[in-house]
Amino acid sequence: MTDNDNPRFKGGIPDYLIRHTTFRQMQIFEAIVRLGSFTRAAEELFLTQPTVSSQIKKLTNVMGLPLLDQSGRSIKPTDAGNDLYQAIRKIFDCLSDLDTRLAGLKGLQRGRLRLAVVTTAKYFTPEILGDFCREHPAVDVTLKVTNRDEMIDRIQNNEDDLYILGQLPSKLRHLEAHRFAPNPLIVMAPKGHPLCKEANISIERLAKELFVFRELGSGIRDAAMKAFSEHGIVPNVRMELGSNEAIKHAVVGGLGLTISSLHTLTLEGASGPIAMLDVQGFPIQRKWYIVHPKGKELSLIAKRFLEFAMASEPVISARMQSLLKDLSACKKPAPAKRTMQIL
Repeated sequence: MTDNDNPRFKGGIPDYLIRHTTFRQMQIFEAIVRLGSFTRAAEELFLTQPTVSSQIKKLTNVMGLPLLDQSGRSIKPTDAGNDLYQAIRKIFDCLSDLDTRLAGLKGLQRGRLRLAVVTTAKYFTPEILGDFCREHPAVDVTLKVTNRDEMIDRIQNNEDDLYILGQLPSKLRHLEAHRFAPNPLIVMAPKGHPLCKEANISIERLAKELFVFRELGSGIRDAAMKAFSEHGIVPNVRMELGSNEAIKHAVVGGLGLTISSLHTLTLEGASGPIAMLDVQGFPIQRKWYIVHPKGKELSLIAKRFLEFAMASEPVISARMQSLLKDLSACKKPAPAKRTMQIL
């Protein structure tokens, strides 16, 4: 008996699943797998946790196989659950694309854009998104800021429309990558550090200092370590921190120097407490990339954002050049603190 002869199938469509599952159940299951939590899924969907649990139980009964494996607080999909999750993602992607195309046919500029960026890209991406949304006010935008490892997982699971990162992952070969904007890496020190007075500092001299770096796997850290290894040097890493802001505070606190993206100094600029050192081979000139899986059909909104972001490159480049110029001109150490005299 072929599928077409099977009463559970009509016109090649699994009629049984259509009659016994709902889009709401799919939405709840997708959120649980993506977030790894019943509670977080309930919060995101504005549902009570008993409702979430009840709907997942019904979905599991329909499928006839366990869908989730819960060990303590950790929730992961079973093999059947992972197959269902991938199918739901494809269904939702198709519906999203359909909604965008229908909106285009109606002459509307609405739709959904899902963008994921690595942590350092958060220093410029919101501005681009803000400008884009002002031109397309009916677009629903979600922005996920995450580390490099989770970004790779999101790309593999096709969770977003576009991704912005500073280093292409070697283990993901089937990516369409668009070189986007400059991402210069500089050596940072607290203002008043002795090296702030020196010019053309050698890597050998720099290696005598203590450093504060991002965690292993960070693209910026990889680039920094490569710069030292090319001279046969291993820097003295005093500590590892999980965020750029924490690293900047550690630098200001005198815990060590760091090598980081110039973008992290965008807000405070040359007037802030961090100085840029004049080191041989720096800035390291890197690029940002906007990527998506090869062969993926981008929605109309995603295509428009990609074009919009690429057109924003001259503005970002000019901002980076201006900031580099300001930091280079600011070589004076911070004034000494005044001591109050007790009379």
